[in-house]
Amino acid sequence: MVQLKKSISGIRGIFGDDLTLRDVLQFCGNFAPLIKSKKCVVGNDTRPSGEMVRETAIAALLERGIDVYNLGMVPTPVVFREARRYGAGLIITSSHNPLEWNGLKFIIEGRGPNEKEFEKILQEKKHSLGKIGTEHKASSKYVLEASKIIGKARQKPKVVVDVGGGAALDVAPSLLRAIGCQVQVINPKRGPDPTADPLTSLVGASKKADIGFAFDLDGDRLVVVKDGVKQSPDTTLALGVSKALDLGYKRFCLSIDTSISVEKYILDNGGTVVRSKVGEANVIDMMRKKKCQAGGEGSSGGFILPEFNMCRDGILTSGFIAAMDVRKADEIIRFVSSYFQLRTKTAIASNLHDKTLEKFKKIIKGKFGDVITIDGVKVLVDEDTWGLVRKSNTEDIVRISVESNDLGKAKRIQKDITALVKESHDQVG
Repeated sequence: MVQLKKSISGIRGIFGDDLTLRDVLQFCGNFAPLIKSKKCVVGNDTRPSGEMVRETAIAALLERGIDVYNLGMVPTPVVFREARRYGAGLIITSSHNPLEWNGLKFIIEGRGPNEKEFEKILQEKKHSLGKIGTEHKASSKYVLEASKIIGKARQKPKVVVDVGGGAALDVAPSLLRAIGCQVQVINPKRGPDPTADPLTSLVGASKKADIGFAFDLDGDRLVVVKDGVKQSPDTTLALGVSKALDLGYKRFCLSIDTSISVEKYILDNGGTVVRSKVGEANVIDMMRKKKCQAGGEGSSGGFILPEFNMCRDGILTSGFIAAMDVRKADEIIRFVSSYFQLRTKTAIASNLHDKTLEKFKKIIKGKFGDVITIDGVKVLVDEDTWGLVRKSNTEDIVRISVESNDLGKAKRIQKDITALVKESHDQVG
């Protein structure tokens, strides 16, 4: 049985099994005291349990004296944007997980909760009744505000949008049309995760269009398809970064597992880069600490523009990319595609993760180049090659990622690092 997943990125589980309505009441009741404005905007994606969970969450907030502004079915980026207006937000979503899942994503002052705030949300405690809040219907100016920051598309491109039956159904096409794109919408019932899906229909349709976009169920993840080829998540991030550079932004934050190609592109265009732990919440936390203007997480294709939204915003990113000069987009795609990322995992019990990584760090001393330990152990082999070993927070596995501009070299480094991880595990097991 899958256990309820709890992290600062949100709470997720199989609805009716790991995640119950009682859990929703408890977590939302605990969230209420963190809402200083006493106002909270709420929205949900298109999961079958979405409305039931949303109404339960609203009841919990009202009971604790919070005025609720109900957006109904909307993408995650829309709720994040409106949370800036109301002071807090709550999204009923399990992102790209299967349809039987659901979850809660909390927003405080336009951002996800930090670790101390999240601990308060998880506490087991009784709630006392006081003043009851009121519920209001709400609407969003997301499309208007996003179109202003994007500007008009230069060439009125033909765009195919695969919404996958998700909450981006109306918002994404509306935004793309607002900036001057010719939009075709396909696959209103694909499924929750475009990163794992071959996107056969979109791949075919993109051959007769300038570009194609696919969204996950809540609209924060974006997959780009160009000329019949499904692009890597790092390519999506690089294309978003290019627009940020055009806007004059210079300070970027990238997760530790983001492709070196994205960092090189930023540096070659006069920007600076800091690295963070993997995970959207960690990237945003580092952005706030270092006052970064843009960045994101390569593994999820998550471009983040804090000025507009402190979350992965696949819808805004699709507008940025559609508005780009086609030749420039092709140039960026070629550059990122010249690097190869390999990902694997090895089974190691969770209670041995830390000991294994400590032993691994000792064993690799002198075998590679510099070592970075802000999240797992990252080895810099040369300026174009690196390897990263990270423990999983939810499974009995250790993840191994390798990148190089030489595929053969990447495979050799992956083989060497995997063997050293297993050797480290054998010595501590």
